[in-house]
Amino acid sequence: MSEQLLDKINFPEDLRRLSKNQLKGVCDELREFIIDAVSCNPGHFGASLGTVELSVALHYVLNTPYDRIVWDVGHQAYAHKILTGRREVFHTNRKLNGISGFPKREESEYDTFGVGHSSTSISAALGMAIASKKNNEIRQVVAVIGDGALTGGMAYEALNNATINPNNIIIILNDNNMAISANVGGMSQYLLDISTSKSYNRFRGDVAAFLQRIRLLNDERKGMVTTITNTVKATLGHNVNIFEGFNMRYFGPVDGHNVDQLVEVLNDLKHIQGPKVLHVRTMKGKGFALAEQNQTEWHAPGKFDKKTGKKLDTESDADSPPRFQDVFGETLLELARNNDKILGITPAMSTGCSLDIMMKAMPDRAFDVGIAEQHAVTFSAGLATEGFVPFCNIYSTFLQRAYDQVIHDVALQHLNVVLCIDRGGLVGEDGPTHHGVFDIPSLRCIPNVIVSSPIDEVELRNLMYTAQLKDAGFWAIRYPRGKGKNSLWRMPFEPIAVGTGVNIREGNDVAVLTLGPVGLTAKLAADKAETEGVSAAVYNMRFVKPLDETLLHTVFKKFKKVITIEDGAIVGGMGSAILEFVADYNYQCKIVRIGVPDKFIEHGTPQQLHHICGFDKEGILKAIKSI
Repeated sequence: MSEQLLDKINFPEDLRRLSKNQLKGVCDELREFIIDAVSCNPGHFGASLGTVELSVALHYVLNTPYDRIVWDVGHQAYAHKILTGRREVFHTNRKLNGISGFPKREESEYDTFGVGHSSTSISAALGMAIASKKNNEIRQVVAVIGDGALTGGMAYEALNNATINPNNIIIILNDNNMAISANVGGMSQYLLDISTSKSYNRFRGDVAAFLQRIRLLNDERKGMVTTITNTVKATLGHNVNIFEGFNMRYFGPVDGHNVDQLVEVLNDLKHIQGPKVLHVRTMKGKGFALAEQNQTEWHAPGKFDKKTGKKLDTESDADSPPRFQDVFGETLLELARNNDKILGITPAMSTGCSLDIMMKAMPDRAFDVGIAEQHAVTFSAGLATEGFVPFCNIYSTFLQRAYDQVIHDVALQHLNVVLCIDRGGLVGEDGPTHHGVFDIPSLRCIPNVIVSSPIDEVELRNLMYTAQLKDAGFWAIRYPRGKGKNSLWRMPFEPIAVGTGVNIREGNDVAVLTLGPVGLTAKLAADKAETEGVSAAVYNMRFVKPLDETLLHTVFKKFKKVITIEDGAIVGGMGSAILEFVADYNYQCKIVRIGVPDKFIEHGTPQQLHHICGFDKEGILKAIKSI
């Protein structure tokens, strides 16, 4: 029976007590541990399988946590978490009150920077490196950037700044040619060209053979090959090395699954002064055949049988309600077939938002621009100036990165861009870095924007239809993650008058004003309240900007008790907009606002989080009865 190594590793100092020839065994056990854990407790799978050897090598070579590792797109970091004191609690990953699915400073001193969004690692690591130098500390700082993060513009801002002040930062480019879907754009092709250059790799081998013949190369001096060949890459290739263009020393590419080589190279780089880039080639899903073959599908696969790969707990009923994202994708294609001015844009979320449906049917009219939300919005604005109607689909949490572009490039110029905001509201197990709760407050204060949220799939279709009509203006359509309630959603299109809500349940004692699918939950709660002696009317507002003032006047003339409910930040949200209306028109009434409170909500199932925030059926019923 082979030696069990992982059970003996509670922290990186335990790892560093092992001999170098034991590290491959650690990697094998670690990879198997991740497969076992994620098959039962769903999470991000492929990316963390790809960084097993890199995680082991980093913690073996560096003196963590004194030395700093900053991970980019934190779903690469499962192996890191398991090696840093969380192996015994890893089964709680992404569960309510369990550990986070991403590095989190409050969780561990080894998690040096909280990461959930992309392209932040170099900036953060550079800040740490400069701070250490100012504190007269000799500390190694490493940024691990990968999984498509180098398509984000912020990474280049950091690269541009990295050589202004003296530092010894190591930037590890974990190059697997993937984000969630395959990487797109010139940088992806550039990295592939570097990695596969026959001239370069042949030259590198010739140099190694020559140095061995003249007895200048041995196991301790293998790093010399990287150093020497680095100086001639630009001559051999058609492109100047972009990293050296930023005045950084570039090393690689090296095999990211050869832990011995990684340890050697990292030990060499520790002693080289100045900022430097190590290019590591890895495979997303490494060690699990199905994940290697279909990397997008196995990015976050849900529960599965680790022996057969069969997905578990999947709903295949054709009559079940669809996901909102699929309604978006199918509807956009339907609209595009009738309007040749419609185009689709997404920043690296083509499968996640279902724009891939249009990309397959109309590849010349749908664009994945990479992890580049700012560019996605302004690119859409440019298309709109020439008469096209771009449907720009961005997850709510990532839209925050493009706020300036939304204001300056779209709203200010009155452009007809349709911003489809996926994952609006509490998304569940991915936690506070991914909850889409700030979109309503941030958008409703901007002039020239229509802010809407459908109660169900049919309303989503009709809002999309209305938004592409001639001179429709700048629209934001917000909808949640997951399935809706209506399996009969392919209804004929009907335009919706801008700024109109609708009564979905009559009542006499309390008025409940809702935005989005939570309105259906409120209706169920009101039905239950009726059996307990409280008559509640429920209104689907549909628009938070402009508000339906005609409907609101009707409500506040009739009711003295009003509840507002939204799956979003309560500060500045729809409830705040209602309070402003009440103040403007001097209505006297009692108003209770329900939504996401003024704090960051942790991870858990959506149902658990809705209960915590008070807008599940039980919480709404309680509010109706107690107001």
